[in-house]
Amino acid sequence: MKISINSVHFKADQKLEEFITEKVNKLVSTYDEVIGSEITLRLDNSSNMENKIMEIRLKVPGNDLFAKKQCKSFEEATDVALKALRKQLGKHKEKIKP
Repeated sequence: MKISINSVHFKADQKLEEFITEKVNKLVSTYDEVIGSEITLRLDNSSNMENKIMEIRLKVPGNDLFAKKQCKSFEEATDVALKALRKQLGKHKEKIKP
């Protein structure tokens, strides 16, 4: 499965990319029909402490699954977004079950 990580207006360090890749692979290992994922990391220009925005799009047959979360750190945003995607994957599995 292909994982694409894009950071907008900054360079994500290798440690962060490895963390995200590891977490996404762990989620995908439970559901083998995931084709790929696109991850976008962005910094919000507000003075708010929660200025790290993460968007994850999982490509699955049919409709893509999407989660967008804003937190104090990218690691926290990753965990929250993947929790939401885990829930969406469960619903998706139920829908396609014969």
